[in-house]
Amino acid sequence: MQLLNTLYITTADTYVRLDNDTLRVEVEQETKLRVPLHHLSAVVCFGHTGISSPLMHRLAEDGIALVLLDSNGRFKARLEGAVSGNVLLRQAQFSRLSESDFVLDTARACVAGKIKNTRQVLQRGAREAKSEDEATVLTRLADDLAASLRALPAVTDLNVLRGIEGEAARQYFTGLNLLVRSDQRGVFQMDGRSRRPPRDRMNALLSFLYSMWMNDCRSALEVAGLDPQVGFLHALRPGRAALALDLMEEFRPWADRLVLTLINRGQLSADDFVRSEGGGVLLQTEARKEVVVAYQERKKDEINHPLLAQAVPLGLMPLVQARLMARAIRESDAPYVPFVAK
Repeated sequence: MQLLNTLYITTADTYVRLDNDTLRVEVEQETKLRVPLHHLSAVVCFGHTGISSPLMHRLAEDGIALVLLDSNGRFKARLEGAVSGNVLLRQAQFSRLSESDFVLDTARACVAGKIKNTRQVLQRGAREAKSEDEATVLTRLADDLAASLRALPAVTDLNVLRGIEGEAARQYFTGLNLLVRSDQRGVFQMDGRSRRPPRDRMNALLSFLYSMWMNDCRSALEVAGLDPQVGFLHALRPGRAALALDLMEEFRPWADRLVLTLINRGQLSADDFVRSEGGGVLLQTEARKEVVVAYQERKKDEINHPLLAQAVPLGLMPLVQARLMARAIRESDAPYVPFVAK
């Protein structure tokens, strides 16, 4: 099985150019890396990166996505060649938007997958808590998420469903601080979820990793022949990859787990972050590299997929789920089943 091969450019003032059939990465006119183009499915550039015109043309011709993010990991632009997806599948995808039952059922599945996976993060934290009081709080929050799950089947309105998802996320992030090692809490604490820009180090890490998961989910949907812009849970807006956001919901807890691992193992410190003039918090260049490496390593972990009944590398899960989403769109008797870790 082949993982989605993505090259992340995180060093500031990097220049990437085409060198025959190879992508060449330069920093201050010194070659730092060469990558054969046939090894790549996407190139993701953070912050200020120079890109040669011949390389952009070649990436488009070869079907290799070029994604531009700002230094926070916020999406700026995406360059890709001619669409080669299954036109009949996309036609079915557009038609499904008019089927209110399908829209609600698919959105409900995405929310259920997210809540189940976030609940497992809290339950694991409760089992490993050093304090009985903290274990009690985490258990109560996990029970609250269980109540949210029980409420989902009765929901008949998409906005009500979104409200349940939002409240569950708020409860979950309340408990996330308690999963940070006690001696690290002075540095890594969050006062709720903040974005655009992130206002603390925890949120900066979460946003950075969410952006990478987002890119992988979008790529997976395109590989499956779906339109990433046309989703069911997230409202349709110009420029918003709604279906990629839908698919990403069940994977957000995996980003959260990696954030906690990086913090609790002491792999990141306060010096790895900088505050911008606007008050946002950013990862330093070397820290971004470390997070990207950790992310790529984590994607190699094999996870048992309950529906497939076999171990699948975590990095391949978005592609598996994108194909399950395509099946749900094509077939009336095959509802979407989110990935829930056991």
